[in-house]
Amino acid sequence: MAYTMMQTPRGTKDFLPRDAERKRWVEGVILDLFRRWGYREIITPTMEFCDAVSVGDETGLARNLYRFFEREGDLLALRPDVTTPVARVVATRLRDKPKPIRLCYRANVFRYAEPQAGRRREFYQAGVELVGSNTYLADAEVVALTVEALRAVGLKDFRVDIGQVDYYHGILQHPGLSPEERRSLRLALLKRDYVALEELLTGCSLPKEDRELLRQLPELRGGQGILREAMDRATNPISRSAIKNLTAIYEILEAYDLADWIQVDLGMIKDIEYYTGMVLEAYTADMGFTIGTGGRYDNLIDHFGYNCPATGFALGIERIMLALSRQQGWLPTANRRVLCQEVAKRPELSWQIARHLREQGCIVELDVGDRSEAETEEYALASGFTWIVCPLSSKQVRVWNPEAGWRKMVLAELVAVLEGEGPSE
Repeated sequence: MAYTMMQTPRGTKDFLPRDAERKRWVEGVILDLFRRWGYREIITPTMEFCDAVSVGDETGLARNLYRFFEREGDLLALRPDVTTPVARVVATRLRDKPKPIRLCYRANVFRYAEPQAGRRREFYQAGVELVGSNTYLADAEVVALTVEALRAVGLKDFRVDIGQVDYYHGILQHPGLSPEERRSLRLALLKRDYVALEELLTGCSLPKEDRELLRQLPELRGGQGILREAMDRATNPISRSAIKNLTAIYEILEAYDLADWIQVDLGMIKDIEYYTGMVLEAYTADMGFTIGTGGRYDNLIDHFGYNCPATGFALGIERIMLALSRQQGWLPTANRRVLCQEVAKRPELSWQIARHLREQGCIVELDVGDRSEAETEEYALASGFTWIVCPLSSKQVRVWNPEAGWRKMVLAELVAVLEGEGPSE
C-alpha cells in the first residue's frame, strides 16, 4: 500500500487538542478512582523481550505482536497488553512484598490486526491487577471497580458481563476428546461459528447432554436464574465448581448494590488463553465491541517462575471516549479561558496579571500577536476565549467578553466573576 510521510501508519492516529484533553480527562478520572481503591500506579517498558510477552498465550496475543531485532540481536516486541509485563514485574521484583498487591496503569499497547471501528493497532488502556489473592472476593472487587470506573466517567447505558471459563473447560475435559478436538471446539465457540460447532459436535464422542449444552452455551445469559439453570445442567465437578464460584461473586455484587449493571454470560469465550476462572467484558448498548475486558489468570505469573494468583481488568480509553460522544455524555468542564494582552513598555504588568489569574484556576494565554482590537476580538471568538483582559494597572483591567463587550473592572471584581462562572460545554 502506498503511503506518504504526511500520513500516520495504519491503525494509529493523532490526537488533536480537544481529543487529547478528553483522553487525559478520562485517564485522570479513572486513575484517581483506582488510587482511592488502594491501587498504586506501575509503569512498564513499551518494548519487552518477545518471549516475555508471549508466555501464557502462544496462540492468542503472540500471533499479533510487533516484533523487531535490536542491534545486539535480541528479538523484542511492543507490548500487546500490560498484564503480562506486570506478571513479569511481580515475579522478579515484587514477590517478597505482602499480598495482595494492588497495581494500576495507563499505557499504550500494540497489536497487529486489521484496523476497524473501535480497534486500532496502537491503542490505550487503563486497568488494574489484584495480585496474590485467589478468593472470589478479589474477583468481585475487580468487577465492582469496573462498574465504578465506567460510572465515574459519566457512562450511563452500559453493562458488565461475567462468565467462568471453567464451565466450558469442564465439558471439554471429557476423556473422549482429543487435544485437537478441544482446540477446535473452543475456537468455534470463540468465533460463534455455529455451523462449524455443529459439525464438530456431530462427529465427537461427548455425551448427548454435553453436546446439547455446548450448543446452547451462548443462550445461557441473564441474572441469577441462569446460574441455577447452569448448575442443574452441569455434568462434571469442574463445571459445577465454576458455577459455585460465579454464584459467590454475583451474590457479593448484589450486596454491593451493583446487580443492575451485571449480567451472567456463560457463553463468553476469551481470545486470550491465560484466563483461568472468572472473566468479564464491559459493553455499551450502542457499540458492537467491548469497552473493557479482564478476569482471573492464576497461572500466568508462574510462567516467570513464581506461582501466584491474580485477577484484573483493562478499559479501552478510546472506546470509552467514543461511547461518551455517542451518548453525549461528556461531563461539563469549566471554560475560563482568558487572553491577556501585553502592555506596551510594561510587560511585567501583563505577566503579573496573567500569573494571578492562573493561580485562580484560569487558563491564560499572553497575546503575542500584533492585531487591532477588532482582530483580537475575532481571534478570541475563533479560539474559544471567553475573556480578553488588558491590564491598566496592578489592580485595574479593561476586559471584553462576547456578551458585554469592553468595560473597566477592578481585578478583584474580575476574579470574583470568573470564579462564579458556571461550567460550560
